[in-house]
Amino acid sequence: MPQYLSPGVYVEEVQSGARPIEGVGTAVAAFVGFAENGPFHRPTLVANWNQYVQNFGGFTEGAYLPHAVYGYFANGGGAAYVVRVGGAATDGEPEPPAPEPVRLGGLRIAALPGAGADIAVEVTDADGENPPEDRFKLLVRQGGKIAESYDVSTRKNAKNYVVTQVSERSKLIGVTEQSSGALARPDKQSVALPAAGAGGAAAAPAKLDAQEYLGDPEARTGFGGLESIDEVTMVVTPDLMSAYQRGMIDLEGVKTVQLAMISHCEQMGDRVAVLDAPPGLSAQQVRAWRMDEAGYDSRYAALYYPWIKVFDPATGRNTVVPPSGHIAGVWGRNDTERGVHKAPANEVIRGAVDLDYRLSKSEQDLLNPIGVNCVRAFPGRGIRIWGARTLSSDPAWRYLNVRRLFNYLEESILIGTQWVVFEPNDDRLWSSIRRNITAFLTEQWRQGALFGRTPAEAFYVKCDRDNNPQESIDLGQVVCEIGVAPVKPAEFVIFRLSQFSDSTSLVSE
Repeated sequence: MPQYLSPGVYVEEVQSGARPIEGVGTAVAAFVGFAENGPFHRPTLVANWNQYVQNFGGFTEGAYLPHAVYGYFANGGGAAYVVRVGGAATDGEPEPPAPEPVRLGGLRIAALPGAGADIAVEVTDADGENPPEDRFKLLVRQGGKIAESYDVSTRKNAKNYVVTQVSERSKLIGVTEQSSGALARPDKQSVALPAAGAGGAAAAPAKLDAQEYLGDPEARTGFGGLESIDEVTMVVTPDLMSAYQRGMIDLEGVKTVQLAMISHCEQMGDRVAVLDAPPGLSAQQVRAWRMDEAGYDSRYAALYYPWIKVFDPATGRNTVVPPSGHIAGVWGRNDTERGVHKAPANEVIRGAVDLDYRLSKSEQDLLNPIGVNCVRAFPGRGIRIWGARTLSSDPAWRYLNVRRLFNYLEESILIGTQWVVFEPNDDRLWSSIRRNITAFLTEQWRQGALFGRTPAEAFYVKCDRDNNPQESIDLGQVVCEIGVAPVKPAEFVIFRLSQFSDSTSLVSE
């Protein structure tokens, strides 16, 4: 408390007690697959398709990952994390030798592994009038276009020292000093760099171990590397099926990786696995695979069938790809336009020109009850997602929007109540918790996320002496019980029609 030692007027800022809970993001996907370039195994954030191309290259044969990421952004997905797998080092073979560095004045410059081919560096004058002699501009070109630009210095104590700047920022080249003496400014010139051996040739490796997908949480690789990223809400592995098609992994390995995806999502509790069915299967074969071989039962996973046809710039013709990346983008678009409580179904898949297998209603009748979300083509209405179920056998968690709504509510409340820790555990704290969570859930009810005519019907928040007895207080615990009534989708719309005859009797005068 402040002390008042002399007469006067004092102004104090006092906390009102209201600490609004903000909703967390719901549309951040994590992609694991093959790419032409880029770092292996380390999750890399990309905010749009151009950033993906800069980090991992474009469309390439033998990889479904570029199509999945492109479809994700085209359908309205937000930011994404990309994990590149299929590196030569994980196959038990030695990595290709590093290219010989090019000498540029007192510098040695080489292309980084995975940076790709057709890289050149150019030394030009620094911007401005009469720049210092130690300053120059280093341009990095790929495919004839400027990919990176650095305004650097040869002075080691300068903030823009060339070795430090390039090492910290460049994704294409590495720079070292040729000698330990004074570094002279290189002459104006342009030189091409030999391509690193671990470039695009590794887009589709000869073999693939399921452990590469699983990764290591300590080394932050594979699924283990995604454990430290709280923002992720969807996990997609499109090239798992590419590996299966090319004989790099068998069907048992596919099941192992998909079970690892599901286990990862269940362990994290804030994300959902988007699974693809094996390629080239009919509706009856998918049913048999789902029931007899896969047998997944999880409220943190959703399965989609069939594959979709999209245009492939690498070959100049249409090709069949797994739908998971496009599906994840539709989830993101649905969250933005309608909210996470709306089932991400009856939505058009942008970029899909056809389906690998056209389902009939009777065939979907076989798949929908077992949790296979179908993609259907409707005359005059395009290609749409026509299912919104999880792979759970529990009716309470049957619908995908219910699972994702709870993920959203749990994560938002978890982050929005961190201020409670170490506060005095008394009636004032309980009242503040009730007030803040009630305000948040009331807003969700107003947006249509909760079922009920009034907030009292839609949810309840209990945090008082009944569930916080003295024993809990002595243990340093504060318990808040929350119940919500989620809105479930109108999956079966039924209109009952009957004939009606107006037999009004005539009354004679």
